[in-house]
Amino acid sequence: MNETLSRSWALLLGVMLLQVGNGIQGTLLGVRGALEQFSTFEMSLVMSAYFVGFLGGSRFAPELIRRVGHVRVFAALGSFISAMLILFPSIAHPVAWIVFRVIMGFCFSGVYVTAESWLNNAASNENRGMALSLYLVVQMVGIVSAQGLLAMGDPSGFILFVIPSVLVSISFAPILLSVSPTPPYETAKPMGVLELFRRTPLSCVSIFLLGGVFSAIFGMTAVYGGAAGLSVVQISIFVAVIYLGGLFLQFPIGYISDRMDRRRLILIVAAMGCAASILGMVSGRFEILLVAAFFIGGSANPLYGLTIAYTNDYLDPDDMASASGRLLFLNGVGAIGGPLALGWMMQTIGPEGFFAFIAILMAVLVIYGVYRTFRRRAPSVRDQGSFVPVSLTATSVAITATHDVHAEQGAEDPAGPIAAPAALAPEGEDEPHETFDAAALDRRRMMRSGE
Repeated sequence: MNETLSRSWALLLGVMLLQVGNGIQGTLLGVRGALEQFSTFEMSLVMSAYFVGFLGGSRFAPELIRRVGHVRVFAALGSFISAMLILFPSIAHPVAWIVFRVIMGFCFSGVYVTAESWLNNAASNENRGMALSLYLVVQMVGIVSAQGLLAMGDPSGFILFVIPSVLVSISFAPILLSVSPTPPYETAKPMGVLELFRRTPLSCVSIFLLGGVFSAIFGMTAVYGGAAGLSVVQISIFVAVIYLGGLFLQFPIGYISDRMDRRRLILIVAAMGCAASILGMVSGRFEILLVAAFFIGGSANPLYGLTIAYTNDYLDPDDMASASGRLLFLNGVGAIGGPLALGWMMQTIGPEGFFAFIAILMAVLVIYGVYRTFRRRAPSVRDQGSFVPVSLTATSVAITATHDVHAEQGAEDPAGPIAAPAALAPEGEDEPHETFDAAALDRRRMMRSGE
């Protein structure tokens, strides 16, 4: 850990400050929108706009980096983020906020791509997993800290928009002034969505549904709080507890996932999230809402990492870079539609629609996962790769890095078993598996032997 911190402390500090700015604006806009008398549908459009920009940024930011370099992209996008935060209270109109949120989503996506490239370049083969874990922790700490700032300020004024703007501006200083070399950036040809679905349909469905869950948590929690009559302090605590649940349960669930059938654990965690959502829907006590929030966050965030790890189990070592773009696309489409569907549900059945929406998505994941268990066997536990914690805001760089950890740790166990042909065949195929990809088996054997 000391080596990881010494090589990337400036980047991690900058990311934490950046997440303070991002975390406070996500909650603050929900509260301020209610004060400006925006309707639930208008706020759902505002929140959805961020993910439109984020999806666009994941597509075009790499091209910007190749053209002008990491440093210029990092500084330019950071300046736009800082400016947008100041413009929100200056132009309090839904259309303007939608435009600002699209720009912010694009900029944050580009910033994350740049930061994760630097982090991956600074990490070695031995500490890459630790670096990704620290990256997740500092992001969560930043978002939770942001809720404390919101609780101490007045959402009807300007100061709560000025503070994150200043923090975002400051966040780039330790990164840009550090002596870390600029990393190379390479992209792979994307794998087709249909090809990815053929190999691992559960991963595709899970990542799509989790996009909707994430957008509900990140964008609409404060909107729910306002509609449910919670105070600003209560909303801040509610949001903070969601992310604390994701932080505290991430590592225990990841530890368990390396020691049991990962697909079965995905079903258990999704069922936990569904049960917690139902608890929040039927209870009106704030203390019970916090319990529900803890387990909703504690299921949604680990599920993302579990899905990535499960995908790694079905891909060859050289395929994850190309598959990561398709995973992000599916997740982004789900995130864009999430606030819109949730806004409609909240207008139809009231604030309880927030929990009902998450419960439905989690239930669909459980039902589809159970269906998949009857379609094919899961890999044996010894053939699974290692779990690596992944933030819900991760870009293709971090997702690809998880596969690097998967391959490196697999190579450390040359005496370990080679995956059986049935486990290497695409998950979408029915049993019995009469044929398999021999080349994939050879590549997996080489990876295991360290060649």
